Amino acid sequence: MLFHPDRLSFGIVLPAQERTRADVQFDTQLSVARDADDLGLQALWVRDVPLNSDAYPDPIGHADPWVFLGALAASTSRIALATGAIVLPLRHPLHIAKAALSMAALSKGRFMLGLGSGDRPTEYEVFGRDIENRKSIFQAGWDRIAAAIGSEQQVTGEDGRVRKEFTITPHQAQAGIPMVAVGSSSQSLEWIARHASAWMTYYRPLAVQKDRLGLWQNAQAKVTTEFRGFGQSMVLELIEKPDAPYEEVNLGGKTGRRGLIDALSAMREAGIHHVAFNLTSKSRPAREVMEEISRDVMPALI
Repeated sequence: MLFHPDRLSFGIVLPAQERTRADVQFDTQLSVARDADDLGLQALWVRDVPLNSDAYPDPIGHADPWVFLGALAASTSRIALATGAIVLPLRHPLHIAKAALSMAALSKGRFMLGLGSGDRPTEYEVFGRDIENRKSIFQAGWDRIAAAIGSEQQVTGEDGRVRKEFTITPHQAQAGIPMVAVGSSSQSLEWIARHASAWMTYYRPLAVQKDRLGLWQNAQAKVTTEFRGFGQSMVLELIEKPDAPYEEVNLGGKTGRRGLIDALSAMREAGIHHVAFNLTSKSRPAREVMEEISRDVMPALI
């Protein structure tokens, strides 16, 4: 289980390559994925970036997430595969459901569906969608996806009515695909706690993140008694010097492994269940950084 109430798990955000204006280096990324799988990390996260522009801070030309995930499923055997996140309002919910069911079957149950609402008005414009209605579009799309990938795999129409003349496949060997809300998804925390199995958000300094955790825990208490996970992405520049102190950088930290262990321990104590590392080091290859995390960091947090 990727989100567990009593432990911290770790993932890698792909593509893990230098942030320059370049296409995804597929051979490199599949190698990173195999290494992460071999080293015992728990998840690979793939983003949905349909179009690049100067307004988008990440210059990498991202691949289609479903094509990329198919290659990842065929290249790994144990690690969870997750979307962080499919931009739901820009895709038809039944297409998302079909892709999610296919990924769950191809990966033998290792897939987790992360959904977000997107936040770029110009992207909504070019896709012909109204950003002002993204809250209701997201909710309606979520419900249709949940019905299609749930235990009964029901196809529903725009009006919410079950269309019994249709089926959607592949059929699942086990009930349900975990659905995760990524970012605010234009929803209240109570809505997320009621509908999603977990909430993934971006990195904030821990003192600030604790406030978000408090709001999240209060929202859960109002709507459910079931466990709901909390995770965050985190830019990580892991320095070779083990004692290098932890420094805040944009959306993450720059540190040696001892500082990273201390920071992650504090996150776990605060109630964070999963951290997805966005590796940014220009001087150290991803394999070397992941080896240090696997060998020295993860055992210290058991």
